[in-house]
Amino acid sequence: MDAAPTPVKEFAVAVFYTYDKLALQAGIVLVLAVFAAFIGVLAMRRLWYGLTGVAVFGMIGVIASATRPSATWAYPLPTVAGALAAAGLLVLLRRTLPRRAPVSAQDLGDDSGPDTDVAAQGTHTPVRGAGSPSSDAGNSVLDGAGQPPGRRRFLALAVGAIGAAAVAVPGGRRLWAQRVAAARAAVVLPSPSSPAAPLPAKVSVGVPGVEPFVTSTADFYRIDTALTVPQMEPKDWRLSIHGRVRRPLTLTYEQLLARPMVERYITLACVSNEVGGELVGNARWLGVPIKDLLDEVEPDDSADQVVSRSVDGYTAGTPTAALHDGRDALLAVGMNGEPLPVEHGFPVRMVVPGLYGYVSATKWLTELELSRFSDFSAYWVRRDYAALAPVKTQSRIDTPAAGRRLEQGLVMVAGVAWAQHRGVSAVEVRVDDGPWQRAQLAAVPSVDTWRQWSWPWQATPGEHRLQVRATDNTGQVQTGQVHEPLPDGATGRHTIKVTVA
Repeated sequence: MDAAPTPVKEFAVAVFYTYDKLALQAGIVLVLAVFAAFIGVLAMRRLWYGLTGVAVFGMIGVIASATRPSATWAYPLPTVAGALAAAGLLVLLRRTLPRRAPVSAQDLGDDSGPDTDVAAQGTHTPVRGAGSPSSDAGNSVLDGAGQPPGRRRFLALAVGAIGAAAVAVPGGRRLWAQRVAAARAAVVLPSPSSPAAPLPAKVSVGVPGVEPFVTSTADFYRIDTALTVPQMEPKDWRLSIHGRVRRPLTLTYEQLLARPMVERYITLACVSNEVGGELVGNARWLGVPIKDLLDEVEPDDSADQVVSRSVDGYTAGTPTAALHDGRDALLAVGMNGEPLPVEHGFPVRMVVPGLYGYVSATKWLTELELSRFSDFSAYWVRRDYAALAPVKTQSRIDTPAAGRRLEQGLVMVAGVAWAQHRGVSAVEVRVDDGPWQRAQLAAVPSVDTWRQWSWPWQATPGEHRLQVRATDNTGQVQTGQVHEPLPDGATGRHTIKVTVA
């Protein structure tokens, strides 16, 4: 994944959204199958051809694992063990199948010699003049009954190997995941010293089809670089805060939970989200204010970037000023009233309102380094994304759905709009090229969340184009200029077409 070019990543997210990991894993299985078939064909000619193929693929795995940012000497060991197992299995499989049909006496030009009886007794007869001393491609192999070994032995061995792999690989991962799941279930979140304000009575516009104000944990989007979700028990977790600071600090999970907690509703958005896309969600987060921790370590005035690192080596660079300006930037331990789900960063992740996730929302967090943008470029910045990434003002039509056939008369057009840490002050809708019409806004608890909106439309027969735009609290109107997500977020206005009967 680290080696994937940026356009490939953009394509994968645009096409597969949160199923990008599944698509990648399916691609890996396909490549493995093709490569394995190629190795098998080579091995039937020369065994060492196949063994060389296994060694090449094993070496790729060793290099990939050994060059991970957090790699230790043990990282390549599973690949080495797998390559040795594959080589042994290849030898066994090859020996179970004949390289050619059994040779009869007639094939040798002699139908009465002793070779006929000998062959029937289960020996093998070389083909004279075929092959070379280093090759067994010209030899026939017979079993004790004078017949070629049946494919049953081959299938039994192959199916057994596949079954063992199917049990060992996911089984090992499952056992470890169960340990982490049990540790997560045992976590008791502390009560916040600053709880989230009660949601306003009119936080919802009450229109069916609109995304709920609070996104369920199961439906919250996930975009990250972790092909396999990192599994970490709280007892093993440590957070190191260092770099351009006067007083470096290391915290355990228990020490973090013992600190004053803040609970807030905050909307997160992915920079890869297309206009009108679904890579955005709102949740209730519980965590420790990052500002308090930074004040404690006393950063140098020169430190304009906080580099956050995940347990798997992923990095993000957040402007230090954004963590000091009073916004509710958190080291989150809870999501929607429960400990963080493992796939969303358990034990600890970052949540910073107003910035796209790739510069602020590191999951499985283990390190904060005070640095400078001129000294270090984080993961996606090295892949052509902008170093500074404030969320752009966006709005989306949730209902009616694009392409839907509607009945003439009153139709409620509704959706959500967001401009985190600035807030949404207005949403407007227009039909075809008509005038912009002001929508009704639902209430919100703060400027850090999205906002539902609705607009009643007297639909007339025909095909129509619906378009939406939002205005933030600074007076900035959502631009109509269309731009792709790279390098700092998509722009444009969500537009759908519907047909009215």
